[in-house]
Amino acid sequence: MTMAAAMQSRTAEAPARSKASRIAHVDIVADLGQAEPVWRAFEEPGHLSTPYQRFDMLSPWQRLVGSHEGALPFIVIARDAEQKPLALLPLSLRQSHGVRTACFMGGKHTTFNMGLWNAEFAAQAVVADLDALVAPLRGHVDVLSLMQQPKRWHDQQNPFALLPRQSAINGCPLLVMEPGGPPASRISNSFRRRLKSKEKKLQALAGYRYHLATTDADVTRLLDWFFRIKPARMAEQKLPNVFAEPGVEQFIRSACLSTRGEGRVIDVHALECDDEVIAIFAGVADGQRFSMMFNTYTLSEHARYSPGLILMRNIIDRYAERGYRSLDLGIGSDEYKRMFCKDDEDIFDSFVPLTPRGKLAAMAMSSLNHGKRLVKQNQMLFDLARRLRQAFG
Repeated sequence: MTMAAAMQSRTAEAPARSKASRIAHVDIVADLGQAEPVWRAFEEPGHLSTPYQRFDMLSPWQRLVGSHEGALPFIVIARDAEQKPLALLPLSLRQSHGVRTACFMGGKHTTFNMGLWNAEFAAQAVVADLDALVAPLRGHVDVLSLMQQPKRWHDQQNPFALLPRQSAINGCPLLVMEPGGPPASRISNSFRRRLKSKEKKLQALAGYRYHLATTDADVTRLLDWFFRIKPARMAEQKLPNVFAEPGVEQFIRSACLSTRGEGRVIDVHALECDDEVIAIFAGVADGQRFSMMFNTYTLSEHARYSPGLILMRNIIDRYAERGYRSLDLGIGSDEYKRMFCKDDEDIFDSFVPLTPRGKLAAMAMSSLNHGKRLVKQNQMLFDLARRLRQAFG
């Protein structure tokens, strides 16, 4: 029996020792189409999830990127005794060196990873619930590698924060916004003045404007520009071009073109004039939080006027005026992020062994990530690691 066939939707009774849990059944679904109705229902009000786990974000990733990497869909749906869905874990299963590892879908393209939860269940979840959720996976998975999870989302605890955990390798700078607060409460007046004086140079350009792409034609035009300019920018920084990996460009185009309410699954913000695109920032929004995914700026002489920072100021003000409470610029503590974001999102990794083989793998994964975090936190080690990567990359 193939692994894919073995993973077809099956129901496992929750173990008797977890009687305290509301979870009565756990289904494992290997088909995105079969999971879609339940998954989309989890995106409705009354549920807890991040915008990175939307079906229209992860299904093109799985189809175009994950499948190319040998990852199989492994979607876990927990239900109560009345068959009401309580949680959905959008995982993918990989096999390497004889170890079966289940990770969140999305790979390096999702800043945050989380399950999709019934909000009431999530608020009351206890360790017995997690035992009942995880136990039926033992026949299929050796280790759960659950990385880059927020400890809380919209003031509610992530139930997986109850699992054994360690701090994630990289931090995520965060801007907390006070609804209705004055502009200076999110960006200081002195920083605003500096940006305004730089922007005067750009304002002299014909057709200079900031806007959010609303039409398919606009989104496509801006992405065409991004996929031309970004490789040059990454080469400049001696960074590998993750956007050139198989399926990635098609996945991003698909998510940016998928509509959601008045916006898109990924919103594309731009600063441009009649002659050229000057900068773009793209990210996900959910009514309370904007989270940046990718960006770049022009290679022309207009780059000297900090168009990326000017665009960021526009985006921050736009979401603040719409009552958003927070904004982040993605994983990593790049200097420009610290100009805007004074706090840090509390994010963690969990490596959960489900078999004896998985125990060894979990220990290795945990140690490796702990080591990487130490290197990141020690500037001298980090600089040495970067120089070695450039020398041998």
